[in-house]
Amino acid sequence: MQDIIHLLPDAIANQIAAGEVVQRPASVVKELLENSIDAESSKIQLIVSDAGKNLIQVVDDGKGMSETDARMSFERHATSKIRTSQDLFNIRTMGFRGEALASIAAVARVELKTKTESKELGTSILIEASEVKHQSPDTMNKGTSIAVKNLFFNVPARRNFLKSNPVEMRHIIDEFQRVALANPQVSMHLTQNDKEIYNAPGGKLSQRIVHLFGKNYQSQMIACHEETEWLKITGYIGKPEHAKKTRGEQFFFVNNRFIKSGYLNHAVQGAFEGLIKDDQHPFYALYLEMDPARIDINVHPTKTEIKFEDERSVYGIIKSAVKQALGTHNVTPSLDFHTDVNFENFAVHSYKFESGTATKDKSYGNFKSIDHQQGKSARWESLYESAINESTLSPAEIRQEEMAGFDQNKADDRQEKVQMEISSQMSTAQVNTSDPILMHEKYVMKQVKSGVMILDAVLAHERILYEKYKHTLSNKTGMSQKCLFPVHLELSPGDFSLVMELESEISALGFEFEIFGGHSISINGVPADAQNINEKELLEGLIEQFKFNKSELSLNKQENIARSIAKRSASRTKISKEIVELKSLIDRLFACDQPNYTPNGTPTFVILGLEKIVEFFKYK
Repeated sequence: MQDIIHLLPDAIANQIAAGEVVQRPASVVKELLENSIDAESSKIQLIVSDAGKNLIQVVDDGKGMSETDARMSFERHATSKIRTSQDLFNIRTMGFRGEALASIAAVARVELKTKTESKELGTSILIEASEVKHQSPDTMNKGTSIAVKNLFFNVPARRNFLKSNPVEMRHIIDEFQRVALANPQVSMHLTQNDKEIYNAPGGKLSQRIVHLFGKNYQSQMIACHEETEWLKITGYIGKPEHAKKTRGEQFFFVNNRFIKSGYLNHAVQGAFEGLIKDDQHPFYALYLEMDPARIDINVHPTKTEIKFEDERSVYGIIKSAVKQALGTHNVTPSLDFHTDVNFENFAVHSYKFESGTATKDKSYGNFKSIDHQQGKSARWESLYESAINESTLSPAEIRQEEMAGFDQNKADDRQEKVQMEISSQMSTAQVNTSDPILMHEKYVMKQVKSGVMILDAVLAHERILYEKYKHTLSNKTGMSQKCLFPVHLELSPGDFSLVMELESEISALGFEFEIFGGHSISINGVPADAQNINEKELLEGLIEQFKFNKSELSLNKQENIARSIAKRSASRTKISKEIVELKSLIDRLFACDQPNYTPNGTPTFVILGLEKIVEFFKYK
């Protein structure tokens, strides 16, 4: 029998590796920026053209490479970080596998220029599809400049799967922000199509956050710091009142490496429990420092997921540290029993207030009863014991809990049964001549033949607006209402890219705006039916709701926009008590194609039947 097993040629092996390492332009940005960080650079410049499809260039002032190292850096599994298997458990650098440059060079044209401080001349190398085309000495300053041109030029199928420029640019900005946050001491600059996006000088972490996300973050940040014998936590969290509906600005770094962890995010969300709504997410940039031997970073191709030796303890310490930060800044109301000796025998608890009720949070009480100024690191186990024990869920259970969220596109069987009953009742019910009334500025009560209809005015308005805006987007018939004065809106680079991506759809709704310079726009008009709504809040709300829907649901662009603006407009509309207006609201709701529930499946009204009402007053 003829032998059929053979070794793959290097070019094909590199292309296969590129499939894991280089998924889009942002993947290249991540690898090149991390290489510059590993080279101990103090200044890094990222230059992007056509959202990275035509050019990604990184210029740094790091250590540079010798002529031999420059050539070897493009070989697979060539690395300066690993000598023995034990080195895998003591990694403090970003890259270590030696796959990045080889994978990038397999699917692009790469030009590398590098020079060490001790050499008079540097080295220039040109590689196309893993083939070295040119190598020669070159004059340049100390450091490295690497330009990646025409990404996926030799793999057209991969290039065709890339998204639009605004989408790819948002991914690049995400990677840039992560590296910039992990290394605030490094000066970092980003240019897209000769336009400056970021210019962040090296400095403190708080300054870096403001440079990346805007000046309004100056008043939002709360310092978070805790240190135990084996784990140190530093960074900032956002004040509860600034929480958003999207997960956007949430960052975990372990030994300066950005990671994703739904389990640890659950710990932070738990610390904010009672201070923010269930569908809101706080800002945080938290840095964990620990012995590399206690973690395994070699569990994912992009190294954004890691394993902890004791994940539950890390969970408890993070949750308690965030609660301590909130309490220290008087965000969480707490009772100080030490001022009155009559309360010496009472347990110390903090209280969280929500909807007029108070619930005890025993784990935070332990913070208030322990002296943090003396022996803090020596007694960390007792300090965090309650928080660790409080989390009875394992990491796998919490991840399963997160995955089991409500499917907003499909109502469950029970809800579907209720909706059918409501629809049946409404189809046979004859509207009584009695007028509707508004209760608690939100609920409309109306007598019907089968009992009483209770309608949520906000949800009803959301359904009405959703169908209206969906029709408007499909037919591009949106009318605009001019603003009395142009409204200036400063956006983050990511949000600015999103607005540019959605420009035609936003304009079709009736918004009129123009670029005002940098990442700001000037709003000149809003949808004509957006009465008495702040123009700035309306567009900001549309952007936030769109990002939230995109992260939670699989919707096309028009559907997402229609849902987003309907929800945000409805929530900001004041409900009139006038009978004529209430009747009009009811009429418009039942003129909708689907009046029974909102786009995400929430009922807009319920019928309280006569039989149920009679039961309330039956004699026992």
